Amino acid sequence: MATFLYTLGRLSFRRRHVVALIWVVLLTLAGAGAAGAPAAGNSSFSIPGTEAQKAFDLLEQRFPGTSADGATARVVFKAPSGEKMTDPGNRATVQDTVKELSVGSEVVRVTDPYRAKAVSEDGTIAYAQVSYKVSGMELDDAAKDALKDSAHDARKAGLTVEIGGDALQAVPHTGSSEIIGIAVAAVVLVITFGSLVTAGLPLLTALIGVGIGVFAITGLASALDLGTTTSTLAMMIGLAVGIDYALFIVSRYRAELAEGREREEAAGRAVGTAGSAVVFAGLTVVIALVGLSVVNIPMLTKMGIAAAGTVAIAVLIALTMIPALLGYAGRKVRPMGEKGKRLGRAKKQDKPAKPNLGTRWASFVVRRPLAVLLLGVIGLGAAAVPATSLELGLPDDGSQPVSTTQRRAYDLLSEGFGPGFNGPLMVVVDAKDSADPKAVFAETRDEIKGLKDVVTVTPAQPNKAGDTATITVIPGSKPSSVTTEDLVHGIRDAGAGIKTDTDANVLVTGSTAMNIDVSEKLDDALVPYLVLVVGLAFLLLIVVFRSILVPLKAALGFLLSVMAALGAVVAVFQWGWLSDLMGVEQTGPVMSMMPIFMVGVVFGLAMDYEVFLVTRMREAYVHGEKPAQAVVTGFRHGARVVTAAAVIMMAVFAGFIGSSESMVKMIGFGLAIAVFFDAFVVRMAVVPAVLALLGRTAWWLPRWLDRALPNVDVEGEGLRTAPGDDDGDRELVRV
Repeated sequence: MATFLYTLGRLSFRRRHVVALIWVVLLTLAGAGAAGAPAAGNSSFSIPGTEAQKAFDLLEQRFPGTSADGATARVVFKAPSGEKMTDPGNRATVQDTVKELSVGSEVVRVTDPYRAKAVSEDGTIAYAQVSYKVSGMELDDAAKDALKDSAHDARKAGLTVEIGGDALQAVPHTGSSEIIGIAVAAVVLVITFGSLVTAGLPLLTALIGVGIGVFAITGLASALDLGTTTSTLAMMIGLAVGIDYALFIVSRYRAELAEGREREEAAGRAVGTAGSAVVFAGLTVVIALVGLSVVNIPMLTKMGIAAAGTVAIAVLIALTMIPALLGYAGRKVRPMGEKGKRLGRAKKQDKPAKPNLGTRWASFVVRRPLAVLLLGVIGLGAAAVPATSLELGLPDDGSQPVSTTQRRAYDLLSEGFGPGFNGPLMVVVDAKDSADPKAVFAETRDEIKGLKDVVTVTPAQPNKAGDTATITVIPGSKPSSVTTEDLVHGIRDAGAGIKTDTDANVLVTGSTAMNIDVSEKLDDALVPYLVLVVGLAFLLLIVVFRSILVPLKAALGFLLSVMAALGAVVAVFQWGWLSDLMGVEQTGPVMSMMPIFMVGVVFGLAMDYEVFLVTRMREAYVHGEKPAQAVVTGFRHGARVVTAAAVIMMAVFAGFIGSSESMVKMIGFGLAIAVFFDAFVVRMAVVPAVLALLGRTAWWLPRWLDRALPNVDVEGEGLRTAPGDDDGDRELVRV
């Protein structure tokens, strides 16, 4: 592989005009496709095969035209202080609003609060429910505007009016913090390279790669039902890895220049060595992201594949466009250490150079490996303690910022009707195979009324055929609570008994039940996903490092990182630690997909640093250095660059903490803290400590396996005999 990438690097350097033109054309085409495509919607959390989805499908069959999975809006009214919603003036305003809401081709029905008894006991709050034919992501902008206009008219009459439900979706925004993250990355690159031109190369290529990826996602969003979160996460991950991959190749290029190689040769060798690490690091990320498809949740699968595509683009750009841009930059990209010479800080020939910080740290670790290992493991273990209290759920309007109308509507409904009113459960009773459907409906209602945490159970509403009915259940607790989850399971357990006695199927659905089913699906899939992804990456790393213990150590270190990161997420988003600093307005259960998403993404990113750092150690080891010295050599060449890469990745991820969408905010924080734990504790402390303790054993591989494995030559051993390698053949760099 090193030889192939070496050739690719030299070719890209030499044919830089063609390479640059190809990427610019791709960016232009992707941008044109995105500009002409419909806007992305918000992906549904529905899962084929779950009970909630089966109930939705049954409603479509037995209640045709009701649009069971269509969007809904709750327009909530509150009377001015000292007045009631039943006062004649307020009543007239509400009824006028109901008439306005009924206009529109996508509206199925609108309930009158006074006829539907949707007025609170104290008479201060009422609501009208609007049902639409299509889902929230398909709802026309004109219908949303009409909804907002009707509320505005009622506000002018003196009422407090807010709109909840999924008909209006808050548009997520990341704010200025995302720009700050990129700015931090730029500063780190300038400090690392000491040159604006050199620092600009990774940023430019990363932005081009992310631009192509995000434009492609935007262009396909409508056709493939890709939500807005999909492009946001692809941008987050693609930007971080794009900068990192380019950073490693540019750093290796400067090191090759410092050894006296001609620029085209240096570009080829940088791509052949660091580029090999980029390929395998990218493969681990892609495996982890594409592996999300095994969870069998369409939204998560699409997010993973879209992000993986952006990572693949980042790898290709790093391998081709970086050497092309290095060709354009010419002498403006100087050899490593050249800045110090130009500033008069070069050391005298007879005075040894002072070891850099990476060398000094690695030397300290190999002298005291056991103490460093214990300190790192105990520290990560302490950070992981909050994860033992992890509670999972999916965000609802109660997790929205208080500035949104959805959140204010949620709070008004809780105030007037109780917290459970925001998460009604729909029970579907299929009595087609029962002898007496009406008796089954009554029995089901009575069974549900006897369960804990039930506030209201409506009479059964049968279809025209009389063989299927719906029953609405109002819990006493908020939708995301454990008590409501227990109620859903209680209704399903009662339904199992009813089926035994009457052959009727009792199904629980609604957004709350769907969220519970999604959470359980994710929880059940976590272990199989972990085994699949870690197993595949473990095999890949055996090929890369030609070792058994090094990949095993990498996987165990990753588990430490992800558990510590989950502990931090629980502490902030569930317990409320530092919530004001992070902009967390509402604590509650951790998003259900967070553990499995963090496992996928963090594993891929953790292997980035493992590959970049440890391949330099293995390169030194196979070239004859002792194991302990190889660790020090790896840090001398790679510690500064890995540190810069980690800081950049943390800055990019942390930029998304400013998002108004709770899911993006939580993922941004979780990934940023996970990178911190993995890069600075696991890879910088635990890894060298373990390798120092293992010595030569770390690189042990059974002979039969050594013969069976393909030689991918990540260390670039095949390049040692390439033209221009011998000292006598090297051309001095002309600057």
